[in-house]
Amino acid sequence: MKGLVLRTTGSWYRVRPEDGSGEDVVDCRLRGNYRLRGNRQTNPVAVGDWVEYALQEDGTGVIAEVCDRRNYIVRRATKLSKQTHVIAANVDRLCVVATLAFPRTSTGFIDRLLVTAEAYHIPACVVLNKVDLYDEGMRAVHDDLRAMYEAVGYPVCGVSALRGDGIEELRGMMKGRTTLFCGHSGVGKSALLNALVPGLDLRVGEVSDWSEKGRHTTTFAEMFDISDLWGCGEDALPTFLIDTPGIKEFGMVDFRPEELSHFFPEMRAVLHGCRFANCTHRHEPQCAVKEAVEAGTVSTERYNNYLGIYDQIVADKVL
Repeated sequence: MKGLVLRTTGSWYRVRPEDGSGEDVVDCRLRGNYRLRGNRQTNPVAVGDWVEYALQEDGTGVIAEVCDRRNYIVRRATKLSKQTHVIAANVDRLCVVATLAFPRTSTGFIDRLLVTAEAYHIPACVVLNKVDLYDEGMRAVHDDLRAMYEAVGYPVCGVSALRGDGIEELRGMMKGRTTLFCGHSGVGKSALLNALVPGLDLRVGEVSDWSEKGRHTTTFAEMFDISDLWGCGEDALPTFLIDTPGIKEFGMVDFRPEELSHFFPEMRAVLHGCRFANCTHRHEPQCAVKEAVEAGTVSTERYNNYLGIYDQIVADKVL
């Protein structure tokens, strides 16, 4: 039988049969020898995967195979681990949930997620939450970031889960798609999803005053079928959202330093102008990327993030 993985919790997976509804789910385990096939992933089965499984006498299932993935978002499992963790598979759009309020998200974190989405051919957008908490300075930074990312081609949504700002705009981007939401703990992701989908009732945590960091309220990845939110019956488009635990750090995997610039769209557009084909855009003469930075067509902030990611990739290869 074939089914869609809706939730992963340790060694158990909730699977919806291909011809089933949201209420028809089977609790499945992974066949024991599957993990022994040289897989470097901590989770061979991820939310969004299509799997082949067999029903057992007790009503549970055993997953025998994971079907080929159209794409996926992956990160380093731990800081020093050589294993990887697949956040979700078969995604139509990645929404990077960030905030300029408490606790503020760095553009370095945002760019790591965007670069990974580029590498796996997943359209992405930036969602800046908690706009209701902005002061004048935050509004100015918000406008600058919006201009920076929209110039590159990434949609930017300013939203407030509390007031409802931007909710309808974001819903419009989700309709008919499988949308993955990722972000730090404390950025208000669960509250945002509750605002997007009334009745979802995800648990919402508070931000710690002393650490300025959020507490994890989502402990496992889960996919929700929200097709009926924007229509019913034949008018309903298959629409899913994937909620994920807050990410403290996003360690990138399987990137080669010399290819990194290809996943920055604004750099990719000018690479042909570099004097050297293997230009790293760091110290080489007649570098079109550095010239674009000086001319303002590539933002200094994005370029500095590129340098930071480049150095991290090189350091990881030494380990």
